[in-house]
Amino acid sequence: MNWIVFDYGDVISEHTDALPTLAAAFGVELADFEPHYWAERVRYDSGGSDLEYWQNVGRALNADVDRAFAEELTRIDVEGWTHLEPAVVELLEGLHEAGAALALLSNASSTFGRWVREQDWAQLFRVKLFSGDLGCMKPDAKIYRILLGELGAEPADCLFFDDRQSNVDGARAVGMKAERWLGVETARSALG
Repeated sequence: MNWIVFDYGDVISEHTDALPTLAAAFGVELADFEPHYWAERVRYDSGGSDLEYWQNVGRALNADVDRAFAEELTRIDVEGWTHLEPAVVELLEGLHEAGAALALLSNASSTFGRWVREQDWAQLFRVKLFSGDLGCMKPDAKIYRILLGELGAEPADCLFFDDRQSNVDGARAVGMKAERWLGVETARSALG
């Protein structure tokens, strides 16, 4: 069986629109907030808790973050990543209807992974894997090996799409076919 594997953020979804709201919640300018949002993300998306993540961001901004505040920040953050690209959903539905074996591999928190699994569109994917649940992230070879194990597939039987070249290179390094995502034409071209 050949598998088609998609990243989530900036592939299936639009780029988050939550950062200005999150910055405002901390009472800081976006330019002061955004570097810390991304800097702390590796630990969070590798299995860190919501509370730990937001407390680390808060420490960098000299702001206290209790559990209630962290829960509110997490809600805003998840919501920011929920806006799907309609053309990509249409592509996924067409592939699913044609019998394609689809999988999702995303660098994302466990909390975000839970949200995805509750969505109707997520049923298009036979396998859904999130770095926060696995304790490792793309482009680490380990996460691609976990994926291949879950799929029961050889690397050459998988085509992977991701918007980050480093993640494409990581997939290629373990023998997967991989393309950098530049929009639905990327998939149409790669799938022939």
